[in-house]
Amino acid sequence: MTEALAIAVVHYATFYLAAGCVFAVAFLSLGIGRVDPQARGAPLSFKLVVLPGVVVFWPVLAWRWSRGSTVPPEQCSSHVRAARKRR
Repeated sequence: MTEALAIAVVHYATFYLAAGCVFAVAFLSLGIGRVDPQARGAPLSFKLVVLPGVVVFWPVLAWRWSRGSTVPPEQCSSHVRAARKRR
């Protein structure tokens, strides 16, 4: 890896995490209840626990928040599909 590429990766990661931190402040104060109705009115301790995940996954959460989706995504794995077929 060249030095220029390493510097570019560090700058990209810094920008990504900085954007995630800015998004997390807005999301945890305004948007978390819209994306997940069960998290509406969550205590500060819960918000501190989910903060690192919000910072890392901010593009996905921003997309869900912008869509206004209040229905949590369903798990869709081979185990779930097999269980549904047995019913």
